[in-house]
Amino acid sequence: MVADRSRVANDQRPQDLPVDHSRDVFSIPNVITVLRFALVPLFYWYLVYEPAVGGRNDFAFLLFVLCAGTDWLDGLIARRTGHVTSIGKVIDPLVDRVLIAAALVGLYTVGRVSLLLLLVLIGRDVYLLYGAWVLERHGRRIPVTMLGKTTTAVLMTGFASIIWNFPLLRVPVLFTYSFIGRTHVVGGTRALGSYIVYLGVVLSLSAAVQYTFMARSAYREATGGQATD
Repeated sequence: MVADRSRVANDQRPQDLPVDHSRDVFSIPNVITVLRFALVPLFYWYLVYEPAVGGRNDFAFLLFVLCAGTDWLDGLIARRTGHVTSIGKVIDPLVDRVLIAAALVGLYTVGRVSLLLLLVLIGRDVYLLYGAWVLERHGRRIPVTMLGKTTTAVLMTGFASIIWNFPLLRVPVLFTYSFIGRTHVVGGTRALGSYIVYLGVVLSLSAAVQYTFMARSAYREATGGQATD
């Protein structure tokens, strides 16, 4: 009889009950991240289809700044409240990449960035996403580095300036180049962000190299030193 009562008591212990992970998903930082993602199509629509006034897309600029600024906010809340979750670590940088891709495609559509810039930055992200997918299959994940965070911040700042077309900076024409039948001028009077984005490209490619070395190390560890997948 005593043994039966002990078994019943053990069966009713809290740790034996199903674990509820809903709070890990529906935390305030994750909700903010999802709302950021929901605003991206609206931002793209205003950037591409709302006529610019004086080269400025005011509402698209406000939406872009809101999406970019809440990236900092949800990270701050997650750290302060202890709600840093595994899903948050995945979807937060993913939303950043989607926002940057939307800005790139939109700005290219309205003729404010070159196709070469679009291909380089989006190609870089596709390359890194593929690498992240390969590592995920082997139970490995690379954290976002400080260089990666800096790259995102620089690109966001540059795109915001281009969208708002402010502040304007006049520099001598540095050089011109042609790509797929179109001639592009580097220099002249344009938004400061046009030059900040060039810095972002350099940082972006540098971060890609950094992530590649980190991924190769993690892959070798996961596969016991095998060189191929």
